[in-house]
Amino acid sequence: MLNDPGKILISGSSGLIGQALSKGLEKSGYAVYRLVRRPAEDNRSIFWDPAKGELDSAGLEGFQTVINLAGENIASRWTENKKKRIRDSRIKSTGLLVNAFQELKQKPVVFLSASGINYYGYSTPEPRNENAPAGSGFLAEVVREWEREAAGAEQYGIRTVFLRFGVVLDKNGGALRKMLLPFKLGLGGVIGKGNQRMSCISLLDVVRIVEFLLNRDDISGPVNCCAPCVVTNREFTSALARALKRPAVFPLPTVVVRLLFGQMGEETLLADVAAVPQKLLDAGFEFKHKDIEEIIRSALFNQDF
Repeated sequence: MLNDPGKILISGSSGLIGQALSKGLEKSGYAVYRLVRRPAEDNRSIFWDPAKGELDSAGLEGFQTVINLAGENIASRWTENKKKRIRDSRIKSTGLLVNAFQELKQKPVVFLSASGINYYGYSTPEPRNENAPAGSGFLAEVVREWEREAAGAEQYGIRTVFLRFGVVLDKNGGALRKMLLPFKLGLGGVIGKGNQRMSCISLLDVVRIVEFLLNRDDISGPVNCCAPCVVTNREFTSALARALKRPAVFPLPTVVVRLLFGQMGEETLLADVAAVPQKLLDAGFEFKHKDIEEIIRSALFNQDF
């Protein structure tokens, strides 16, 4: 159990989730340190360069928890070079950390490694809990490799959790930030047919889930980090338009998505993935934002982060 505040090391701390998580954990009394790709500027930063395989293992001594959030942004058209960066940024960084654990005298108690509900593929006929099999597609393959690399920490007696994130909604980053301007201008609308399902979550609940998992040594393996509601793109679009008090009458047809974004659009914007946070529900986790209306209000107006 990690009920007593301890030292936590986070990679990917400059991203949307990493920034919020760092602030949230510090508020709770944890000492948060960061893995950074530039020369360390303070005593809470540790330099690493996953692309070059550079990491001072000795700098990892004494951490109760390591949280790995590193990874190339997937939101652009996928060239072969882009796909290589997406894969390598996840696999190499995770492998570098796991290999470093082997050399530590005092190994972490828990390793939380980012993952995604993309594990289930980009077209699921029915809702998927954590026991569901892997699906197909580029992102599904990446996630399988990513989790396989992270699972290497288990051989050192480290409790390992794969954080299978759904669509994290917050006005300051991710998918929602890109949507806000067209929606505010009244130019938003349904993507594709609009019946593809989405598994979303508020940024605040992501932070709460991570802290919950730190204190539950009975939970390991994959955890779906998404709200218990599943909505269609059409329902999401309507909820966002209502929250912004704007019309949403300009659809983005399937053919245009495929033309503009190629495979990336097919596996993200048009993806039909319904994930269920079964492990969290069974463990008694209480979501603060349970439906899409609450999630969007939190994403637009919550000032905690």
